[in-house]
Amino acid sequence: MALILGLESSCDETAVAVIDSDAATLGARIVAQRIASQDEAHRPYGGVVPEIAARAHAEVIAPMVRAVLADAGLGLDAMDAIAATAGPGLIGGVMVGLVTGKALAMAAGKPLIAVNHLEGHALSPRLADPTLAYPYLLLLVSGGHCQILEVLGLGQYRRLATTIDDALGEAFDKTAKILGLGYPGGPAVERTARDGNPRAVPLPRPLVGSGDPQFSFAGLKSAVLRAKQSGLHGDADIAASFQQAAIDCVVDRTRLSLHAAGPVSALVIAGGVAANAALRAALGTLAGEVGLPLVAPPPALCTDNAAMIGWAGGERFAAGQFDPLDVAARPRWPLDAAAPPVRGAGVKA
Repeated sequence: MALILGLESSCDETAVAVIDSDAATLGARIVAQRIASQDEAHRPYGGVVPEIAARAHAEVIAPMVRAVLADAGLGLDAMDAIAATAGPGLIGGVMVGLVTGKALAMAAGKPLIAVNHLEGHALSPRLADPTLAYPYLLLLVSGGHCQILEVLGLGQYRRLATTIDDALGEAFDKTAKILGLGYPGGPAVERTARDGNPRAVPLPRPLVGSGDPQFSFAGLKSAVLRAKQSGLHGDADIAASFQQAAIDCVVDRTRLSLHAAGPVSALVIAGGVAANAALRAALGTLAGEVGLPLVAPPPALCTDNAAMIGWAGGERFAAGQFDPLDVAARPRWPLDAAAPPVRGAGVKA
């Protein structure tokens, strides 16, 4: 048994978990976990306010650590290591979690593991499915990131595609804001789309059919705004048409990346947008066409959580990969640092 205390605070959820990285099943692997959402604090602004997020993390993270350890029936001294998100993310929140992890590691005399938040998402399917083997093709889609990577092994990533402007989750959130659907936007758009016609509004599919492997959603967002301003369409039809256009873009890029990648064991989807049922269904169809299984974590493990951070920490613990107490928080931290820059801003690569 290797017990890892995981801490996550990169955006607007404060999360703490105890992971048994040697357990054979998901139920046994997650010994205890809690997530404190900040939705109510950010809802009036229609998005995450970094200063509010950082203060909220600071207020709740210590009590949450105590509560999760109590839930697990374990003391801090029973942990084998402390794993904390060290980036990328909103730097104030990242620093809260990382400093807490450093303090706990120092107090208990335990090793510290500074986890890349994106690696937490990238490895979360292995937390959920112990049979998932390297290498696999990963579609990582969230509010801040949209990319496709070959996951060749622990710490070994080859980026095949990224966004040249907006992430997919950001496009969902902005669409929700345009339509007045509330916050958080992604689930609101998905719910509204169920009552709409996905072909009712002629929206663009940026770069589809071009052979360009990158993503672009800025033009699609603008088209949604124009559709709303026209007054010709209902919100449900706009939401459904947006969702279908976004899915068509994702499937097209993923198909290109499958052809560009080497042999892989599975097509994997992770990140907050991976909870979208329509996207999962479309990717399941694509995976079936190419003879691969589609692997996706349960929806609760798609959004930000500490279980995935503890699991990534557990994989690094097994490999003997630890970090010094002076490791720095990083607002940006690409999984494939050697990937060439893409055209456009490319800041979310």
